[in-house]
Amino acid sequence: MRPRLTFWMTVAALVLASPAAFAQQGAADGEWRSFAGDLGSTKYSGLDQIDADNVDTLRVAWRRPLVDAAYLAINPDVRYSSVSTSAPVIVDGVGYIPNAIGLVEAFDIGTGETRWAQQPYGGADDLRGAGTRGVAYWSDGADARILAQRGEYLYALDPETGETLGDFGDGGRVHLTVGLGEGARYRWGGAPTVVRDVVVVGQSMSDTFETKEALRGDVRAFDVRTGALRWQFHTIPQAGEFGTDSWADDSWQYSGHAPVWSLFSADEELGYVYMPVTSPTNDMYGGHRGGNNLFGQSIVCVDAETGERVWHFQTVHHGLWDYDPPAAPILMDITVDGRPIKAVGQLTKQAFLFVFDRVTGEPVWPIEERPVPQSGTPGELTSLTQPFPTKPPAFDRQGATEDNLIDFTPELRAEAIAIANSYVTGPLFTPPSIRGDGPNDKKGTIQLPGSQGGADVQGAAFDPETGFLYIPSITSPFVADILEGNPDRTNLDFVKGSRQWIGGPRGLPLFKPPYGRVTAIDMNRGEIVWMKPNGDGPRNHPAIRHLNLGPLGTPGRPAPLLTKTLLFLGEGSTNLPGGGRVMDGMPPQIVTNYGGRWFRAYDKATGDVVWQTELAAGSIAPPVTYMFEGKQHLLVSFGDVNVPGEIVAYALP
Repeated sequence: MRPRLTFWMTVAALVLASPAAFAQQGAADGEWRSFAGDLGSTKYSGLDQIDADNVDTLRVAWRRPLVDAAYLAINPDVRYSSVSTSAPVIVDGVGYIPNAIGLVEAFDIGTGETRWAQQPYGGADDLRGAGTRGVAYWSDGADARILAQRGEYLYALDPETGETLGDFGDGGRVHLTVGLGEGARYRWGGAPTVVRDVVVVGQSMSDTFETKEALRGDVRAFDVRTGALRWQFHTIPQAGEFGTDSWADDSWQYSGHAPVWSLFSADEELGYVYMPVTSPTNDMYGGHRGGNNLFGQSIVCVDAETGERVWHFQTVHHGLWDYDPPAAPILMDITVDGRPIKAVGQLTKQAFLFVFDRVTGEPVWPIEERPVPQSGTPGELTSLTQPFPTKPPAFDRQGATEDNLIDFTPELRAEAIAIANSYVTGPLFTPPSIRGDGPNDKKGTIQLPGSQGGADVQGAAFDPETGFLYIPSITSPFVADILEGNPDRTNLDFVKGSRQWIGGPRGLPLFKPPYGRVTAIDMNRGEIVWMKPNGDGPRNHPAIRHLNLGPLGTPGRPAPLLTKTLLFLGEGSTNLPGGGRVMDGMPPQIVTNYGGRWFRAYDKATGDVVWQTELAAGSIAPPVTYMFEGKQHLLVSFGDVNVPGEIVAYALP
């Protein structure tokens, strides 16, 4: 009992010492009005009816499919994915969520019954599409609307009826290629963010880099009432703009990509938007774009009204590792050395958390530029240093080094060393390398973390009362191999190779566990409080079953949900990266063990599991909680390529 008592005594002291520090953070009034609970992406709710003493009595209150049957009536042959990453917003007793074909459905949060289903703009022929992560809700008291992106359009819908609002754009929608370059196409799988009276959208772009010239992944904001384009932020700076000097030989003129493919966060009071900008062309070879390449792989703060840059920080210079900042920055009001700080934290695939004063952009703790390995690829000019936060510590394993290889038994250790010797290995930021075909040639560079993280789009959850941050992550290596470009197909000197996944001996992972974990960090001190494996992982593999190991962690991408009492976390869907597509070289343990069916409640103070339930399939979307008629509800989505997706609501008896 002593650790729990000490923890809650500390919480009480923090509450008494700084009552205003966290007053505006987290979901409020028993609702869930933004994709991540609030604009700060905390994924936190102060609801406490479900706690460690009664969570094991949760029962299914209702369930609904990912696509309403009304669409099957329109077109019985409609096809859609059984997996959706969509999470609802909950406002005034109604949930609003994009379904698996990207159309918005409104449902009663007490019964799960559909209130309305958005009609396809083009009728029965417009039922092809993909889901997005969520919608945005906006109201000024007199007017209200749901903002939803589907395909190349941004829609404004009436929350009462689902009808498009004719005063927005062209008949209720805006074509999202506006402001982009000639020939641009638009797609995204994120969730719009509404700040004051603008709605901000990112975009997704192909990772197939065919030439050094490409379209930019600019961020844009539209007027929430009219749909007019309000501003456009050039993620690769243009003539006369700040940052062009970070592109050697004016390579900013033709370089492209660098979109915000994940999610935004915002501070409504400050009027700031925080943007995780990703890789420019090409994400594993940059000989044609010398310099640090702003704003590639940076967190950028802009004014929500104008789109003007307020401050930025580049988390990777001259990116070569596909280390995109993968998740929405997290707003955190913390107290460091007695000083209250309005902070923002950016999780990275390389398992760092960069923390800044969200007003000024000043690091909360020093960030050091440290020397890193240099590239041997002809024409590549690697950055001599990369930024390393001094606090908090890395939250997952870093470096494809011998010390990090599995050592369950001496025999498995020797086999792991033999496998690793066929590749270039080294510490974090060891550059991609040319894959050779000869018997003594290296097959590329093993990255750890790989391009799947570390952290990823699932982000983390922040407790504004305790100042604790909870980060799910995976230990997932990746082979970064490049090949000489074929001049008949590309003007790039080198292109990405086979993007190999790499396994270890006898189908086990190559590196030490945990392969899926959750880490709790005290953000007031910048220190890790606890780390626990999330899931069993391959503990029953024949080569190690006799060792009676504890949980080894399951490498899924579950999103956390934090309440006043508990941390909820699944294991992630058993679908593979790329929508169930088995990639060349993907090892057996990734194919069979990516994600898992268990959904758990953790003690926030200790990381102990206090409850778990086995779903019909892996969790596929962020869980959500809300209050309805005096009962706290917990929404969980699951599904995979073999199990039809569902949204299930749990409540106490």
